[in-house]
Amino acid sequence: MTDIGKHTVTAKLLSLALAIALLVSLGGAASAQAADKVVNIGVTDSLGTLNPLLQDGGELNKYATGLEFLPLVELDNQLNFEGALAESVTTEDNLTYTVKLYDNATWSDGTPVTADDVIFTVLRLTSKTVGNTAMSGYAALVGFDESGFSPDGATSVDGVVKVDDHTLQFVFIAPTSIATFENSYARYLMTLPKHKLENIPVADLMTSDWFSHPDAVSGPYVVTDFDSNHYISYVANENYWKGAPKIGKLNIKIVEGSQLYAGLQSGEIDFVQQTMGVIPQEDQDSVEALTNVTAVREQPLTSQLTFINTRTVPDARVRQAILYAIDRNMIVEGLLNGKGEVVDGFLTSYSPYYDAAIVPTEYNPEKAKELLKEANWDSSKKLTFMVNSGDSTFVQAASVIAAQLAEVGIQIDIRTVDFASIWTYVGNRDFDLFAVQYTLTPVDPYLDIQWLISGQDNNVGYHNDQVDALLAQVGAAQDTEKTKAIYSQIDAIVQQDVPLFNVYAIGPLGAVSKRLVNAEPHVYGSFNHIELWDIAQ
Repeated sequence: MTDIGKHTVTAKLLSLALAIALLVSLGGAASAQAADKVVNIGVTDSLGTLNPLLQDGGELNKYATGLEFLPLVELDNQLNFEGALAESVTTEDNLTYTVKLYDNATWSDGTPVTADDVIFTVLRLTSKTVGNTAMSGYAALVGFDESGFSPDGATSVDGVVKVDDHTLQFVFIAPTSIATFENSYARYLMTLPKHKLENIPVADLMTSDWFSHPDAVSGPYVVTDFDSNHYISYVANENYWKGAPKIGKLNIKIVEGSQLYAGLQSGEIDFVQQTMGVIPQEDQDSVEALTNVTAVREQPLTSQLTFINTRTVPDARVRQAILYAIDRNMIVEGLLNGKGEVVDGFLTSYSPYYDAAIVPTEYNPEKAKELLKEANWDSSKKLTFMVNSGDSTFVQAASVIAAQLAEVGIQIDIRTVDFASIWTYVGNRDFDLFAVQYTLTPVDPYLDIQWLISGQDNNVGYHNDQVDALLAQVGAAQDTEKTKAIYSQIDAIVQQDVPLFNVYAIGPLGAVSKRLVNAEPHVYGSFNHIELWDIAQ
């Protein structure tokens, strides 16, 4: 080699070394810059769990856990399903669903996310030892018992089968719509790392401290500290396989609804998502007027459902009387300023299956009194009404409801408790009525309806063979009109039997600080790409 050649090679090597050093320096600077960025999300529900095996459908539980352990798919703000861990979901017969995981999906320690992880999670999630009754939907898959539990000690099950390292199949007993599979199974299956947890006894997984500081996550953030009634703190997963988050620290602040406006105004809260943070009606105009915030109102979607314990209120005439006695339109106009709608059944006008032909039960206190007289109602009896203390608007509505019921001879004892405690009372069947905001996915209310009022052992003690038979037809329905007809019949039955009723459906309000970019609050999809959130420079 000539001297010129040597000098050229040396110069190139030096340039390359300098370039690498610069990239390392910039990378370190970018990482340090991200670490300095903090975003605060305001919510009004208390946290129940960060353990994917103990999920119960609560919105805060789902999204707070999903920041660490991605579901297979998630809904976006246009109600389309998009892959989280799953690159694709396909079926040819509505019986067998093939799930292809992203090849490049990894845990934060660099280990690939595989089909074995998914199967491991399913078997732990449905273990009788864990005993999560909210997962009863797995009874629809081959190899699970009628309660949705997998066989004791099983290391495999015929309903969830590995095809290769990144592909698996879910096998159903009867046809199940793809919307139901993606919404009710894939969205709520938050995969855990088998290589970290397989040696922990199943019985210990429910209380394991590992979930308080996991050392392998698939999502964009990892929890550092939490208090179930006050906060959840996260740091960015710098090894996130979809790209390191631009926000280094994330806090979920659990506050009273009345604190959201002040927090948004002062900048102490940057983001309020519609279903986790309920902005009180009296503050909504003020939030929409803030100059430092962008407010986003969704279509009427989230239902304020009131459930009636049919074990303690067994006469349908009494339950009908309760519905006739409540002036729901007055509540919508008076407390929601008309920003909501009154419907009967499960579906709001946002759903493709909504049937406008089902006319909501009218306000008719005289009819209520007639029904109570027919039922020989004991007017000295007092019914307990459990209400979510985090929803200040409905706390006011509950007082109106109690007064209207008293006018027809039904006495109500309102008990305001936090969201998690309501479900404790419900699980113990220690209630007469309870009310919660409940968002049934417009594109697939199937599993919610099944869980709420179908089967032999639901929370309200209600059973109707016709409802069960109709739900069984949903999976085989091949188009929107057939599916709509099925749900319309279910809504008509619910309107007559009243195991629950919809007080109102609200167009919920969310808000985001204008200092945030790539962040927009929606009922669905708010956190799908949270790694792209950033603070405007």
